[in-house]
Amino acid sequence: GVFAHLAALEVQAHQAALKQEELEQQEEKVARLKERVQELRLQRDELRAKVDLQQNRRLGKGGAMSDPVQPSAQAVLERKIKSLKSMLQIFYLTGISGKLTKQGVCFCISTAYEGTYLDSYHVDLVLKPEVRILRHSIPIFIPLEQISKKYLQRDIRRFMSVLFDHLNAYAGRRYQADQLQEHFSDHIEGTLQRNSLCNLLVFKYDVSKNSKTFPFQARLIYGDLCLSLPTEVLVSCTPDAPVSLAEVAAAHSDLFRSMALHKAFRSFSSTEHIMI
Repeated sequence: GVFAHLAALEVQAHQAALKQEELEQQEEKVARLKERVQELRLQRDELRAKVDLQQNRRLGKGGAMSDPVQPSAQAVLERKIKSLKSMLQIFYLTGISGKLTKQGVCFCISTAYEGTYLDSYHVDLVLKPEVRILRHSIPIFIPLEQISKKYLQRDIRRFMSVLFDHLNAYAGRRYQADQLQEHFSDHIEGTLQRNSLCNLLVFKYDVSKNSKTFPFQARLIYGDLCLSLPTEVLVSCTPDAPVSLAEVAAAHSDLFRSMALHKAFRSFSSTEHIMI
């Protein structure tokens, strides 16, 4: 009866977490769709301008065709600046802001988790003779070089979006680990182990049953660096632990996969007195 009640509570917590996650995903989807609409409108306007320009060049007086004229370097640069200005307006709604500089543009990426502002990072881009990074404050363990090679020259907007996803996910993972150490240190045995990117977390915590305490070990792997929830979770207990604790370990694994680390601890620690 006690474990059945515990399992029911954990199922309810898991369902509530899934509903909250679904709601957050819907809100993020709406924001992405709004951003996409703005991007498509910008592309539409640019295409219309190009079509009009080509038609004007081809039609001379009396409808005669004129020789096509290649745009000057200044015209290309002005077009890039105009596109960047429109991009800055779009990014402002997504946590990315920026300002034009003499050489190009300087972006500021603001990270947050659960409505809590965390850190800001800067990327200063030069536009001439080709787009390149002049200076930045991105942590060394973020794969900036790989992202740059893939997107920077052909799509600055995509480059900034992917970089933002990496930084925001890293900030979220680090924030969860910090919250766990700060608020649940009495549940943790020893020190929480994590690497610089916080995509691998290993820690031990205690679960009590029948006046005995059994150590659990959790290993969380974040295979997708653009996510703040783990892709692999392994929670294990000692071989001499009661069989019923294996069910508890499985339930904890599900919680770690579906909600923030500190929220998962808050969820099952509030019912842990049932097992004592």
